[in-house]
Amino acid sequence: MRHRRLAAVSAAAVLAVAVLGGVAYGAGLPPFAHRAPDTTDTSAQAHHPAADPARHTPTPSSGEKPPVKATPTSRAPRPKPLPSRTPRATPTPTPTPTATTKPSPKPTATPKPKPKALMSVGARSDQVRELEARLHQLDWLSTEWIDGYFGTTTRKAVYGYQGKHGLEPLGYVDSATWRSLRETSRTPTHDELYPPKPKPRTGPLDPRCTTGRTVCIDKSTRSLRWVVDGNVRLTMDVRFGCPSSPTREGTFHIRAKVRHGYSNWYDSAMPFAMFFSGDEAVHYSSDFAARGYNGCSHGCVNVRNWNALSQLFGEARIGDKVVVYWS
Repeated sequence: MRHRRLAAVSAAAVLAVAVLGGVAYGAGLPPFAHRAPDTTDTSAQAHHPAADPARHTPTPSSGEKPPVKATPTSRAPRPKPLPSRTPRATPTPTPTPTATTKPSPKPTATPKPKPKALMSVGARSDQVRELEARLHQLDWLSTEWIDGYFGTTTRKAVYGYQGKHGLEPLGYVDSATWRSLRETSRTPTHDELYPPKPKPRTGPLDPRCTTGRTVCIDKSTRSLRWVVDGNVRLTMDVRFGCPSSPTREGTFHIRAKVRHGYSNWYDSAMPFAMFFSGDEAVHYSSDFAARGYNGCSHGCVNVRNWNALSQLFGEARIGDKVVVYWS
């Protein structure tokens, strides 16, 4: 019985092997070859004997040395490159300017200083009056200009005298000119120092001037008269405004008196100023004294007789009447 069972088992085993081999051959696999496990079927991989890598790791035979794994050689770290430095720009040397030799200036002659003036334009004194009287003796000046004021007319006479007598033409009186004048003329008399002035041409008084205290100014005769209760006390030549700024006409009153007046607008002195209409005033004019009727004013009444106007300034009062008219 026992021998029959063994024979049956052996026959079954042979048959099983034959069947498996046929199946494998039919599937295209060589006999005894293993199919690669399907990685998508995790259950087959877990239970299939071929999926266990431990069972199929070949054991090295005796006498064969196991392959030595190459261990990576440790390399020394590469040194980091030093940051490159920007080379400094070498400054270009500034060329030293060549000193140019300037030619030495030619020595110039020092101008001779002008002689000191004893009398010049603008001066007012008794010595100037004497100068004018001496110039009149020599026919360089008319008696009209003997008034003690050194104006442009007196300067013109001095120029002429200096040129005639070989003196430096200065236009003012220095010591040499004064010495020469005293040698060529005589000492003036009182009448020569104070010659009678030609009376200003006058016309009839305006009726407004015949009562009270009135500064009566006639444009027709270019004269000013100081009239008190119809009596004429002073008479003097006057000059009026230019055509572009004519002196106003009418009846006014003295509203202010300024002994040493000055015009800031025109940068001009206005001695003995007596204001009667706005900025218009009766006052002394050095230009009128020097040039006569060759000039005109900015509207004021110019007087050239210093002494007569000084007397009028002392007598006239604020509120006194001023009449400007044509006769």
